[in-house]
Amino acid sequence: MEEFFINLLTQYGYIILFIWCMLEGEMALIMAGILAHQTHMSVELAIFIAGLGGFAGDQVYFYIGRYNKRYITKKLRSQRRKFAIAHLLMKKYGSPIIFIQRYLYGLRTILPMSIGLTRYDAKKFAIINLFSAWAWAAITIIPAYLLGEHILDILAKAKEYWYVAIPVAATFLGVVFFAFKRFENNVLSKKHEIKKGFKNGENNE
Repeated sequence: MEEFFINLLTQYGYIILFIWCMLEGEMALIMAGILAHQTHMSVELAIFIAGLGGFAGDQVYFYIGRYNKRYITKKLRSQRRKFAIAHLLMKKYGSPIIFIQRYLYGLRTILPMSIGLTRYDAKKFAIINLFSAWAWAAITIIPAYLLGEHILDILAKAKEYWYVAIPVAATFLGVVFFAFKRFENNVLSKKHEIKKGFKNGENNE
């Protein structure tokens, strides 16, 4: 199975990379970096195609937000908290948030949709989104390409000592999850503090 997967990536790597990056991406970028290290891929072409995939995915989410109100209404019912956070981040940071949206766990699809809901210029979003996607691809693929041998050694040891690797990986993911939850809570708490300040100001008047 593992050999079949490697052969599939070797033969159709660029197509898989594009589709994978449209849907999500970091693992695909690491795999692309390792394959480039093994000379199965061109590192430059991998960055270019991965960036296009990430760009295409976010463009889809942006236009869902702009033109598919039925889907957004349905999404808002279950993701109201995340849409509120995305709106606050966009309001506070403006265009730069497009550059960092791919690194915000749990908000990667919500942020482009939230931006699509606003009057933000579609052409401006597309330009920033394209360059941020290429930057995202390069930032992940190049280290994986340079450290390919070390990554493969770590993966081999993780496979051998899976009973240690699984708890370590679970702990790391748990830390990441709670860190982003804390970040979301801080964003929302600041919103409540601002609202409370306005109310107190009005009451004092």
